[in-house]
Amino acid sequence: MIKKIIYSIVPLLVLLSAASIACIVGYFIFQGIDGRLPLSKIITKSTQLFLVLSIFPAMAYLKFNKGDLGFVTKAVFLKQVLLGFGLGFVTLMPVFIAQYALGINIIDEAQQWSVGLVVEKMVISLLVALLVSMIEEPIFRGVLFAGLKKNLPVVAVILLSSTYYAALHFLDSHSEIPFQQAGILSGFTLLGEAFANLLNPEILSAFLALLMVGIFLGVLRAEVKQSLGLCIGCHTSWVWQIKMSKSLFNTDSSSEYFYLVSTYDGVVGPLVAGWLSLAIIGYFIYKKVQG
Repeated sequence: MIKKIIYSIVPLLVLLSAASIACIVGYFIFQGIDGRLPLSKIITKSTQLFLVLSIFPAMAYLKFNKGDLGFVTKAVFLKQVLLGFGLGFVTLMPVFIAQYALGINIIDEAQQWSVGLVVEKMVISLLVALLVSMIEEPIFRGVLFAGLKKNLPVVAVILLSSTYYAALHFLDSHSEIPFQQAGILSGFTLLGEAFANLLNPEILSAFLALLMVGIFLGVLRAEVKQSLGLCIGCHTSWVWQIKMSKSLFNTDSSSEYFYLVSTYDGVVGPLVAGWLSLAIIGYFIYKKVQG
């Protein structure tokens, strides 16, 4: 039991290590650019970079190959990404349809749209979404999932990896430290604020929704062997749809159904959490009936 607890907190220790290094490195970057970017943003991006880089020593230590992380051959991987994108589209589009029907999302009539502008938004949003998923999925459904699975039951692996995934989205500090007042330990002050933000009750609905997002992707990773491409495609599709929705629509905070979304991005919230929960339950019911 103690061994399992230790394994469950190892990802937290890795995160703390990456964030601590980012605090030090971020300070020197902050000084080098004369404070032209907020220190908090530099630390956040540096932490993400160090987490991605941690995949390689983790693979070496755990003696993993690409297949253990869920990667397949290039041809199959591309097919998985496309299939995953389609899965992401059909699983999230009903949420946007419901938000529009309920008056939560309203068309941004102030924007002067053209075919060229829409295509440009679609392409840029797609590239950003792909970049996000290519960073996050190898971390959470790749090395973290595979590493935890060596010592923990698959249900615990899905829940733990999903919890870390959801929590990382809210490790953020909105404080700005003036360039003249910044010291080498300033980043650790921001880091403390970022972890304290996890206790903010205002993030609860968005946290639960992102937890369900992680569980959905975790189930996909567990149920289909070497399916990281599917997870990347699905994740890309979701992020792309969210970015396009934010470009095309405004969120009406005066709507009587506004409680179904959160202020995090105007999309994730109780509606997403409930819908994905139904999708997961429906999948296992279908699997049991078929089996």
